[in-house]
Amino acid sequence: MEKIIRPMSGYLAFVLSIFSFVGAVYCIIQAAAHDPGSWTILGIALFIIFIFLSKGIMIVNPNHSRVLTFFGMYVGSVKQNGLLWVNPLYRSQNISLRANNLNGQTLKVNDKMGNPIEIAAVIVWQVSDTYKAAFEVEGYQQYVQIQSEAAVRHLATTCPYDRLEDETAEVTLRDGGEKVNELLEQELNERLHAAGIVVKEARISHLAYAPEIAGAMLQRQQATAIVAARSKIVEGAVGMVEMALEQLSKKQIVTLDEERKAAMVSNLMVVLCGEKAATPVLNTGTLYQ
Repeated sequence: MEKIIRPMSGYLAFVLSIFSFVGAVYCIIQAAAHDPGSWTILGIALFIIFIFLSKGIMIVNPNHSRVLTFFGMYVGSVKQNGLLWVNPLYRSQNISLRANNLNGQTLKVNDKMGNPIEIAAVIVWQVSDTYKAAFEVEGYQQYVQIQSEAAVRHLATTCPYDRLEDETAEVTLRDGGEKVNELLEQELNERLHAAGIVVKEARISHLAYAPEIAGAMLQRQQATAIVAARSKIVEGAVGMVEMALEQLSKKQIVTLDEERKAAMVSNLMVVLCGEKAATPVLNTGTLYQ
């Protein structure tokens, strides 16, 4: 469990270390010029004090921390910034608390329906528990990279790419949007909790069919779009024909029997549903010739 400690200020230790070093040099000079016995002992003592004080001085930069251990035993984590002094026998490990960006590589996986797709994600993560990051996993940065790749693969296999093959799917990779990002972020937080990592944001940065099926899937999407457009055109044309017949009958402009109504409906449907403009044919005879 992470334990926060607040070491004493290191400015006093820094000043005392300078004085002890200067004093040690002075004693050595005096020992060389006068009595080597007492001056040498005093110089050695001051030099040992200098090493003791200077080894305990450490600098913690903003958004950084130090994890301290004493002969293999966890002492605590220092998140206080500035010039500090701790026990010189402590061993420290520097861990950054800044937010990190992980631009994942493009992965080739199969979606829920078995279609090969390409997917990649951008993840923003940050160390929240220095104890777990330092001792629970071996290399927390590599752990983040590997688990992020595993999470993206798992997400791709649990959701279809789109609704072409699974019309009942609640969430698809292409249309899921924020929901897909939320699922990815939730799974990443669950996977990285053991390393003391919190994921602040996760988004899909690349999504496409694999090259070997991209052409076929594009044709399928185009066909689906054409069918949907044709259906809409036919629906509108039927409404227009119905309205035309109703208006002709209501205003008694012309009286048509069932055969001529069928012919008129056929002609109108051809004109309204055709891709090219219709060529008019003028009838100079009677209606029935």
